[in-house]
Amino acid sequence: MTTLSTTDPRTGTTTPTLVEQTSPERLVEITTLARDAFRDLSNRSRAWRAGLLLALANGVEQDREALVSTAMSETGLPEPRLNGELSRSVYQLRLFADVVTDGGYLEAIIDHAGETPLGPGPDVRRMLVPLGPVAVFGASNFPFAFSVLGGDTASAIAGGSSVVIKAHSSHLLTSQRSYESLAAAAAAYGAPEGTVGIVYGQQAGADLVRDPRISAVGFTGSLSTGKILQSLIDERPTPIPFYGELSSLNPLVITTGALAERGEEIADGLYTSFTGSAGQLCTKPGIALVPEGEAGDALVAGLVARGEAAGPQTLLNSRIHDSFGEIRTRLIDEGRARSLLAPRAGEQGFSLTPAVLEIDADDVTPAVAEEAFGPLLVVVRYRDLTQVRSTLTAVPDSLTATIHSGAGEESERQALTEAVRDVVGRIVYDGYPTGVRVCWAMHHGGPWPATNTTHTSVGATAIRRFLRPLAWQDAPQEVLPPELREGRVGIPRRVDGVLQSAEG
Repeated sequence: MTTLSTTDPRTGTTTPTLVEQTSPERLVEITTLARDAFRDLSNRSRAWRAGLLLALANGVEQDREALVSTAMSETGLPEPRLNGELSRSVYQLRLFADVVTDGGYLEAIIDHAGETPLGPGPDVRRMLVPLGPVAVFGASNFPFAFSVLGGDTASAIAGGSSVVIKAHSSHLLTSQRSYESLAAAAAAYGAPEGTVGIVYGQQAGADLVRDPRISAVGFTGSLSTGKILQSLIDERPTPIPFYGELSSLNPLVITTGALAERGEEIADGLYTSFTGSAGQLCTKPGIALVPEGEAGDALVAGLVARGEAAGPQTLLNSRIHDSFGEIRTRLIDEGRARSLLAPRAGEQGFSLTPAVLEIDADDVTPAVAEEAFGPLLVVVRYRDLTQVRSTLTAVPDSLTATIHSGAGEESERQALTEAVRDVVGRIVYDGYPTGVRVCWAMHHGGPWPATNTTHTSVGATAIRRFLRPLAWQDAPQEVLPPELREGRVGIPRRVDGVLQSAEG
């Protein structure tokens, strides 16, 4: 059996763990338990599942100190960031308890039997039901909120599915401790064994995607790895849904009016946004469009000055560290980009300072519009909105686009909105895209290659990924789920074409 190691990115020191790579035989045992647990979970009431989610949240909260301490040693992320992220994970679990209690996510519809313009019609009732055991791949940059304790896990369990998580190699011990917190809380609540499972190792991850007991895959990571997972799914006798968040450059546009009103303020906010968490956020603004002229020069100079005064930040692992340097060099060598601020390496580990490149709008091509994980910003200098539109066509579709405009620039703001509306999943006005609110209205997704789906991975509607529609025709009342039976059931429903409230 292969024993896996963990690396402290602050020092670069690799240490053996007691975590063993999951064998094919053990993986079958785990997915079989997940299948059996799903059969139990899918028949539980919504009230019971809401209680389970609250129990999981409380169990994680009680283990906060140990979880944060473990994650610090494996990610190099500071304690305040990790504590905040763990609070986000706890909040996600509690939000989905509210979603389950509300019941609107079921999309319950009843059409009673009766005469129609086409003749007598049968009684038809429809709602969403759980899909089956879900494989969740943890992300390197969010050891809690997009990993074992993340939104994929929370939304899948909320929908009535069991979950098997593939632990990320960059935080094995954090994944293990997170799983133990969930498993203990689930068992104490009375959930079936297999409600939550975990596997370790690259081969186990591939085997998990191929396993016939798995019904869907949630993934946050690189475009290249996402394509590999999709290819494995395509080889299955019966393909399954793959929900991947993959790559995003997240353009940010600053108008002349915004510069005149608050150039210094924007410089400060933009710098904080592209360097936050060492630039290792999927919503990091990787490219900023800045007007030519003195005001734009001052903003760029402000970014550079802030970077020159900054100390090194730790990157999550050696792969991200090496890729950062390779992409930056390629942008300079192949794309006419000018280096305004070169990164400086830290004394140990995988650390470096921020970097800034500059390029003229006429020189922006798809070849230089590449996501670089880490604190790198590409500044594009433009003369007019025509150049902005041209630049945006060279940028891959993204999770977000940000527009900073000034008073009296209504027409510019509208034109920019129209330019980005069809190529992103969220438009931010006079703010910054980093920091994705967990709420009912949030959409965290985007056209390819940002994601491969129209669904969100953050917010209440993330539950929709792990559900499927099922219709019952002329069904006896006793075989119907409670939410589709006659009488008041406490959830919003559409009955004979009329939307009814939970109280109706």
